[in-house]
Amino acid sequence: MKYPLIVILGPTASGKTHLATHLAHKIQGEIISADSRQVYRGMNIGTGKDLEEYVVDNQAIPYHLIDILNAGEQYHIHQFQQDFHHAFGDISSRNKPAILCGGSGMYLEAVLKGYELTSIPINEKLREKLIEKTYEELLCYTETIVPMEGFNPDLSTKKRLIRAIEISQFLSQNPDYAISKPIIPKSIIFGLNPATEIRRMSITVRLHQRLQNGLIEEVKALINSGISPNKLIFYGLEYKFITQYLMGELDYELMVERLNIAIHQFAKRQMTYFRKMERDNLKINWLDSKIPLNNLMEKIYVKTFRNT
Repeated sequence: MKYPLIVILGPTASGKTHLATHLAHKIQGEIISADSRQVYRGMNIGTGKDLEEYVVDNQAIPYHLIDILNAGEQYHIHQFQQDFHHAFGDISSRNKPAILCGGSGMYLEAVLKGYELTSIPINEKLREKLIEKTYEELLCYTETIVPMEGFNPDLSTKKRLIRAIEISQFLSQNPDYAISKPIIPKSIIFGLNPATEIRRMSITVRLHQRLQNGLIEEVKALINSGISPNKLIFYGLEYKFITQYLMGELDYELMVERLNIAIHQFAKRQMTYFRKMERDNLKINWLDSKIPLNNLMEKIYVKTFRNT
C-alpha cells in the first residue's frame, strides 16, 4: 500500500460507516473509530454505533476504539491519540490495512496533523467552575488565552473553549513543560458530503427511527445507572436534549424539534471543520455519495493501492 492509513470522514448521516465496513471487507482491513462518544459503553443508539454494520456478508469486521470506557468516564484527545497509535501499530504489525473512520474533526486532525498540546492534563476544578457559565460568558475569558506558537485553539463550541482556557492556563503556569510531537502516519483522506437536502432528510428520518427504537430508554438507563444529568448534558445532542426532557425541562414535541435542529447545525459545523482542515493543507478526496457503493470502493482502491 502506498498509504498505510485510509481515512473516511464526513458529517453525521453521510454513510461513513457503511462505506468503511464494506471497504474493510473488500481489502481485509480493520476500522479505527474517530468518534468522541462511541468510546463509551451503553451509549449506542445516540452515538450511532450501528454495530450491525460491522458484519458484511456474514464476516465480522474488526474495529477499534468503540466501547472501551464506561459512560461517565473522562476521555480526551491525548488519550485518543495514544489509543489510535496503539491500534494502528497493532493493525500494521499484522500487515492489515487500517481505516480511520469518523466525523469528529478534532480527533481526526489530532492524528493527521500530530497535535502536540493534547498531553496537557485536565483541570477538574477549573472545568467545574467554567462549565456553569454560558458560551457567551466564557468568551470573556478569551482575553486570558496566551498566544503562542503551535497553539491556535478552536473556540467554536463551549467544550472546545473550556479546553482552550485550560491549556492556556496550564502553559502560563508551566512555561518549561516538555511537549513531544507525535508520529504522523502516511495517509490518504476520503470524504463523503451528500447534498444538503439529502443530508437534512437523512438526519430527520434517522432521528425519528432512533426515538422509536429505544433512544429515550437508553438515556433513561444511563441516568438510572448513576450518571449525573449534567454529565449527559455535557455529551451534547441526543443526550443533552433527552436528558432535559426526562428532567421535565422540555416537553416531547419541543425536545424533538430542538434536537433535530441541533443535529442539523452539528452537521454544518462538521463540514465547516473539514473545510478548515483543507485550508490547513490536508487534502480531502471528496466522493460523490450518489454513485453506487462498489464504484466508491473502486475509486478508493485505485488511489490507495495502484499508486495513481
